[in-house]
Amino acid sequence: MGVWQLLMVGGVMLLGLLGVLVPGVPGPWLVWAAMLWWSLHVKTGLAWVLLVGSTGVLLLTQVVVWLLPPRRLRGVGITRRMAVFAGAGALLGFFLVPVVGAVPGFIGGIYGSERIRLGDHGPAKAATQAVMRAAGTSVLVELFACLLVVGAWMGAVMWG
Repeated sequence: MGVWQLLMVGGVMLLGLLGVLVPGVPGPWLVWAAMLWWSLHVKTGLAWVLLVGSTGVLLLTQVVVWLLPPRRLRGVGITRRMAVFAGAGALLGFFLVPVVGAVPGFIGGIYGSERIRLGDHGPAKAATQAVMRAAGTSVLVELFACLLVVGAWMGAVMWG
């Protein structure tokens, strides 16, 4: 697979990661479609294992999200800035503390956004808890699964 195709696959995966943070955009499915495209073109044993593994992880994620309480976005105050901070925190945490750093990074991004908006620790902590109860858990589950798939793909491309 050429460099341009790898960049395109990576771009679609990045769009999928961003899509997780935007309601109504099928982020996990974009990540999976990019993995499928890569696997069909590379055709190695590792590519097929990653495709099957990512399919299983993303399907399991959909079941978990379905079992979680429904998202209650109205009245909580979720903003675009908060989504950007949460996504950036998760991405940064994912690479600073491989894989498991995405969770505290996501929550830290929400807290940082609220701390800037509200200016004090107490209200920012309460707002972060409200956001996590309303929609954060399901978004975090999807984002973590997508980061796991993208991280595995990046590892396969770099060392495979």
